[in-house]
Amino acid sequence: MIPVTKPYLPSREKLDAYIDGIYERNWLTNNGPLVQELTRRLEEYLGIENLLLVSNGTLALQIAYRTLGVTESVEGKAAEAITTPFTFVATASSLKWEGVEPVFVDIDSDSWNMDPRNIEAAITPQTRALVPVHVFGNPCEVEAIQAIADQHNLKVIYDAAHAFGVKYKGESVLKWGDAATLSFHATKVFHTIEGGAIIFKRREDLEKAKLLINFGISGPDRINELGINAKMNEFNAAMGLCVLDEMEGNLQSRAAVWRRYKKAFEKSLKVQTIPKELDYNYAYFSVLFESEEQTVNVSATLKEYGVVARRYFYPSLDSVDCLRVNAEYPVSTNISSRILCLPLFDHLSGAEQWNIINLIKTELEA
Repeated sequence: MIPVTKPYLPSREKLDAYIDGIYERNWLTNNGPLVQELTRRLEEYLGIENLLLVSNGTLALQIAYRTLGVTESVEGKAAEAITTPFTFVATASSLKWEGVEPVFVDIDSDSWNMDPRNIEAAITPQTRALVPVHVFGNPCEVEAIQAIADQHNLKVIYDAAHAFGVKYKGESVLKWGDAATLSFHATKVFHTIEGGAIIFKRREDLEKAKLLINFGISGPDRINELGINAKMNEFNAAMGLCVLDEMEGNLQSRAAVWRRYKKAFEKSLKVQTIPKELDYNYAYFSVLFESEEQTVNVSATLKEYGVVARRYFYPSLDSVDCLRVNAEYPVSTNISSRILCLPLFDHLSGAEQWNIINLIKTELEA
């Protein structure tokens, strides 16, 4: 079977050496030396400051909301945050979990990101933040979004789960917004098995978040505020350090797979439009088919031959009952019904990939 993705597994010898060190120190969590080392190395690798490691990407979002005051009610009513329906459910469910109402706006039909032209009409007195998503690592229109946020005095928290290492106009896309969050789940380009990070614009926000991820505790006998346990442990950090050591080879392999797909499909199927000024991380390759029926048929044919392609993101979140949305978002609904994310991982062989490409082309010609 060829899955849609496979976790990158680094050198076992190097991982074992890190684990030996953990056993020798007997320091498993609570900001251990490997967490500290990974923090420093990621800041250097990504070209950013104020990075905080956490235990997963969903908690990264929730801690960012609380740190930036997004969860505070407005005149006794629940706060609102404007986001996209074309994303993984955690973007919206994390807001709802924190008592913030997600308000969706439709997406751009080419980039598949939140369309800034739709934002202002959705702003109400309850709006505290914008939560855009760099879909599949493709940067949002960050300048336009920031201009709207500045005009309306709103916080911007980017869900950058897919955007590890992505640079826009020569700078890390993670520098935009009041905060950007990363997921280090095992399926991501860079992973720590489970984990995540928050990158803050301001140092004072980082310091507040450090308290929040450790129960609000500031000392052995002092609790400053309400917090939670969202710390990363030493074993996750060890995996992250090993994966980071091998990032360049991983990215080169993924780039080769991504480019083969693009060459094979760019003239026959619609693919995501990405800006020319982008240094990409080759996290995903998704294509749009002519109809939902064709999408389902292609997916079924691939599955017959042991290939898993995922309808990612499907369904559009405005159709999810627990999010209680009473509006329609035709672009998101249309794209989510016709999209397939194709297998992409570092050791997908050329022969396996050409088999996938040929199966899809045969189905399209049928």
